[in-house]
Amino acid sequence: MIKVVSPSRLHLTLIDLNAELGRVDGGAGIALESPCLEISATEDDTIEVFGDPFLAGRMRKAAEALLPAGEGIRIHINDSLPDHVGLGSGTQAALSTAAAVNKIYGLGKSVRELAVAVGRGGTSGIGVAAFENGGFILDGGHKFKDKGAFSPSAASHVPPGPVLFRRNFPDWPIVLVIPNSKGAHAEEEVDIFKKCCPIPLAEVQEICHVILMQMLPALVEEDLESFGRAINHFQITGFKRKEVELQSRPVLDIMEYMRDNGASGAGISSFGPVVYGIVGSAGEGKRLRQEAQRMLDESLGGKVLLTKAKNHGADIFGGS
Repeated sequence: MIKVVSPSRLHLTLIDLNAELGRVDGGAGIALESPCLEISATEDDTIEVFGDPFLAGRMRKAAEALLPAGEGIRIHINDSLPDHVGLGSGTQAALSTAAAVNKIYGLGKSVRELAVAVGRGGTSGIGVAAFENGGFILDGGHKFKDKGAFSPSAASHVPPGPVLFRRNFPDWPIVLVIPNSKGAHAEEEVDIFKKCCPIPLAEVQEICHVILMQMLPALVEEDLESFGRAINHFQITGFKRKEVELQSRPVLDIMEYMRDNGASGAGISSFGPVVYGIVGSAGEGKRLRQEAQRMLDESLGGKVLLTKAKNHGADIFGGS
């Protein structure tokens, strides 16, 4: 039996949805310790997946893409990730399955090769890099001539972009708010890219400036306040501003509350509705978690976790 435990991730921002320099996408993100996706898998004659129906469909497709002819796999989803909330469940489901097939059948493929085989990373490479090595990740996007359009990962067919920078994330607590609602996905997501892109070049340049001269130095120097200011800046410019504008009032209220009451930085992950706040101590995190849970209970419902970054990739146990 093979067991795979893969991280969820925060997608902090896409970088370039203008493409004037010939590249598109790029992004920054953080792998998380929890929530996580855990599966167990064994060799079988057919493909069977037990558990969360949405992720089971993703896993079946990934298995079909990787399995040698005539072989199968039996997968049990032990711990699931909510879908279409901004935690990257689709990529982790596909890669966890691919990694299990890879291990069981001795295919010898790298994580990047597995990602290409199951069609992940076509817009953001954060989820693939989170599965591989964890931590804070900055990826360099794609050549626009290869991709051909502004589009989300689910509608893209190019390999993951190169990882430009990867570093262990400091031990800063992260308050993670998971409302009982869904973010944009499927055709709605495709339509948003078509409608909102290209983003003005000046906004792309602004995001690059903040990443290079504020966020990355803050990460290296473990300067939480400066890192948080970069997070807050992302929410009001570029494509992230479009993603924030799509959120419901309760989600925005929680983000603003955390920012005003102890979180150095608070934002929306991907298309949301997941909200995260980065704080300086476990005590601050517990206080904000309690208040955010109260706000959720009075509006959308959902749960709030206190988590931190996962500074290594997916854990794979068992096999030879």
